[in-house]
Amino acid sequence: MNNPFKSWTRRLGSVALAAASLVPCTTVSQAAPDYDQIGKQFSLVLQNAHFSRARFSLSMYEQFLDCYLQSVDPQHLYFTQADVNALRKKYAGSFGDYLLAGETRTLATELYTEYSVRALRHIAQAEKMLKEYTKQLPAFDSDRSTPRSRRKLPRAADDAELNQTWRDMIDDMVLTEIIRRENVARLAREKGKPDPNADELPVAEKLQARIKRLRNEVQEADTEDMVSTLLNSVARTYDPHSDYMGAREEQRFKDQIKASIVGIGAQLREDDDGSTRIEGIVKGGPAAKNGQLKLGDRIVAVDSTNSGSWTDIMYLSIDKVVDLIRGQKGVSVKLRVLEAESGEQKEVVIVRDEVPMSESLASAKIVDIHKPGEEPYRVGILTLPSFYIDLDSGDVRCAADVKKLLRRMTKEGVKGLVVDLRFNGGGSLDEVRKMVGFFTGAGPVVQVRDSRGHIERLTVSGRRLFNGEVVVITNKLSASASEIFAGAMADYGRAVVVGDESTYGKGTVQIPRSLADYLPYFTSREGCGMIKVTVQKFYRINGASTQLRGVESDIVLPMSTAALQIGEGEQDYAMPYDEMAPAGHYVKNPRIGRILPELRRRSAARVAADKDLQYSKWFIDYRRKIIEENKDSLNKATRMAEDARLRDIQRANDDERKVRYGKMAEEDARNLTVYRLTLKDLDASTLPIATDEDEQKFMEEAEDPEEQLEDKIKYPSTLDPILREALYIVRDMMSMP
Repeated sequence: MNNPFKSWTRRLGSVALAAASLVPCTTVSQAAPDYDQIGKQFSLVLQNAHFSRARFSLSMYEQFLDCYLQSVDPQHLYFTQADVNALRKKYAGSFGDYLLAGETRTLATELYTEYSVRALRHIAQAEKMLKEYTKQLPAFDSDRSTPRSRRKLPRAADDAELNQTWRDMIDDMVLTEIIRRENVARLAREKGKPDPNADELPVAEKLQARIKRLRNEVQEADTEDMVSTLLNSVARTYDPHSDYMGAREEQRFKDQIKASIVGIGAQLREDDDGSTRIEGIVKGGPAAKNGQLKLGDRIVAVDSTNSGSWTDIMYLSIDKVVDLIRGQKGVSVKLRVLEAESGEQKEVVIVRDEVPMSESLASAKIVDIHKPGEEPYRVGILTLPSFYIDLDSGDVRCAADVKKLLRRMTKEGVKGLVVDLRFNGGGSLDEVRKMVGFFTGAGPVVQVRDSRGHIERLTVSGRRLFNGEVVVITNKLSASASEIFAGAMADYGRAVVVGDESTYGKGTVQIPRSLADYLPYFTSREGCGMIKVTVQKFYRINGASTQLRGVESDIVLPMSTAALQIGEGEQDYAMPYDEMAPAGHYVKNPRIGRILPELRRRSAARVAADKDLQYSKWFIDYRRKIIEENKDSLNKATRMAEDARLRDIQRANDDERKVRYGKMAEEDARNLTVYRLTLKDLDASTLPIATDEDEQKFMEEAEDPEEQLEDKIKYPSTLDPILREALYIVRDMMSMP
């Protein structure tokens, strides 16, 4: 079930999987899923398998309900405190009893009805307001303001207060859109170009279309959506990472963890007219090979099996559209499309196929630095967006890909390495275990404790693949398996960790289990889904948990993610931090501890002199202030003045960057050579020079007319300021005894 006010952090793939195979649901009939049995068995498995072994109780029932209300109403826009009190009186004493008595569908339907009635009532109120605004927009000259986020604020006491909340929110949406259009029109005039929004719907009508999509999302929920929301609210009171995945979500999970999908190879976006727009086409994918689908085309209907059974997708949520278009490999899907240029309708048939998401795979670069008066050196950059694995076939494995890249880098004479784990949300625990061994050789990698207190020390055997100096870059969105890798490398004294103050802080292990294995013999197993349950906590080999605290950086660099209020500590029902005894049979190399003070001193001097990193520090402070204030003015003049101030700062920064980046590019041409090394380049006799186009080579993307008005100032040499500083730190390490 989708909600436009959900926190975007739910997209974080922070799942550390134990090395276990998924057992797919065995279909014995085509009957609809038996959600009553699914809910009952889910509840039993959760209580018996979860690390806490917590049993259902009356106090937990109230938490189940609170978590449910928070999941469907995270911004407190639908339920008043009076509503919550009434629902607690009705359900808080019996929530779990419904599940254990085989009445999951009943409870899911009743609670969703409570939600949808209120949601649709307030959506209707928003539609009425916007209809009034089609006649005349407000002046926006009052001193009113509205919170940017309501997640942590108390709920409205009653309907009158909640109605005002909606009026403030709609006014904020209208004012934001007005200012956006005026800024774009101004920028177009300055550039002597046409206004890309000239033919756009009037402000109120455009927002009416968005609200209509919101209404549709509330109304389109089916039983799987309702049950999934219900069971997830139960699981997440145990911890933030245990959950239930229905059939559709199970498939998305598998696609995410293996870095490929079966589909047509197109990136989709919700359009304000209710259609779904083609924003990108994967090069070499089914849609690209077919050739009939073009960037900017709008899909209005889908025939999932090319059998003549059409589904109107106007105002359908993007997840539902994706589910309709994805399917079995080799099976065709038919799309009813409005052409981007002519607006004429056409029908396109595309045969689904495996679409590798190459941007999610391991890749590398090799950097030659040869400044005058300095000894030349060669450094590698290994980028890992996730620790992926194909859970079905095992054919795609991150460790195997990294091994190939390391061997080629070693062959190319790389002596130092930067491992970039920024935004890496985790993946396979077994894959990360193997990868640590590539740098440390044989020994323990991570310690795992189960609910019985049994401790297992996961080890790796074999020799090192890479013996040079290593820097690991992390940020607040480096989670789970990333934290195991960074922690192990730090504990062995094998790498310097740089980046945000600490990583995400997810120190738990989930195992996915098919619920088909637990259903009674004659129960339908169709679409039963799976439970992903936290069964273990993992600890670094020095004994510290990564739970809540994450892995602290040896050298903190100013990164934009530092301003985000994100991490395990921000989640409800997060498990506590604790420690255990250090693992035996490992020895920490003392060298990094010895040279770290000097590395910090040199880095701090460079950061102080680096204008880009100083801009980042300013931005971090500004964003933190905005988040702390949690307030948007509804006065247009006030908002426009702040926009103008930020625009002046940005313009001054851009003017300075244009000159400086030009000089940097000239210096880099003399002193720097960056080679591309992807999995496709492994057997190349000579590695190609890296270019900016490499970053988006996997997909052809539609141009954004508004972005075309902006001056695109690219940082030189396919790097970024953080990567460049990491390369300097590696160089410092290589120069020290």
